[in-house]
Amino acid sequence: MSSNTSERPIVIFHEHPDWFRPLFNELDARGIPYVRQNAAEHTFDLASDEQNTSLFFNRMSPSAYLRNNEQGIFYTLGLLAHLEAKGVPVVNGFKAFQYETSKALQHILLEKLGLPYPKSRIINHASQAVKASEGLRFPIVVKANIGGSGAGITRFDSVEELALAVTAGEIKLGIDHTALVQEFIPARGGHINRVETLGGKYLYAIKVYTSGESFNLCPADICQTTNGKELARNACALDAPKNGLKVEGFTPDQEVIDAIERIVQEAGIDVGGIEYTIDDRDGQIYYYDVNALSNFVADAVNVIGFNPHEKLVDYLEKRAQLKTQEV
Repeated sequence: MSSNTSERPIVIFHEHPDWFRPLFNELDARGIPYVRQNAAEHTFDLASDEQNTSLFFNRMSPSAYLRNNEQGIFYTLGLLAHLEAKGVPVVNGFKAFQYETSKALQHILLEKLGLPYPKSRIINHASQAVKASEGLRFPIVVKANIGGSGAGITRFDSVEELALAVTAGEIKLGIDHTALVQEFIPARGGHINRVETLGGKYLYAIKVYTSGESFNLCPADICQTTNGKELARNACALDAPKNGLKVEGFTPDQEVIDAIERIVQEAGIDVGGIEYTIDDRDGQIYYYDVNALSNFVADAVNVIGFNPHEKLVDYLEKRAQLKTQEV
């Protein structure tokens, strides 16, 4: 890195205390200057020119509200708009974070691209859930518009069960009071698929085996391979649940890779993961989750054969150097 870049470090903006240790370790190993900023405690000056930063890497999570940091979620949108207006290069900027914080927008994007997704209705009050479920195949799920790590997703096996939950006040729409009422897709082979991308291009893919009862499919929280081998625990988040989920690497069909690259490029996602599944009833593929917060699978070398954080830091370093050359 040039001396100019050293004077303008990469900013890593995040609030989760543990997810990004592998990223920090890779930056430290290369001697790349960076600054960690806590999204939950951040402030900014509208008059600042922000030119002391070579690159701003947005790692804010929509699941921050689970850690009592929900104030940082909507704040981040304003911050990203400010940085981009000041000419700061941002990885996973305003457009990407809009999609990260709205499952409704994600499905609007899939509809626009003509890609298959589970049949869904959008509601803004729990009392609308039963009517919204009309014509959907049960089981269905109610998904909070802003979730993350599987938060705010509840499955219902019948309209009667859904109606009882509404009456009991058990339907929670999340922090923006918006939710999806969506068909639940029984996954063929007992797994969902997650494809990670970098710079708008395919990076790797994993299969995540789940019972269908857990919706926390965060790759950094899965610590067992399909052969039962426990992944290195120090590669997992400290708060990773012992949920019995298992993971293995694979390569999707080129048609799927092409579709996923279209999604992330259209969404402005520089680093992100797309989840899809195959309906066990009829073999139809469905894309259903667009993530702009990829913390990569735990113990990646043992799962996919390489360390994606090396490629990520290559990408960050290149973006930071481009900024330096412009100054």
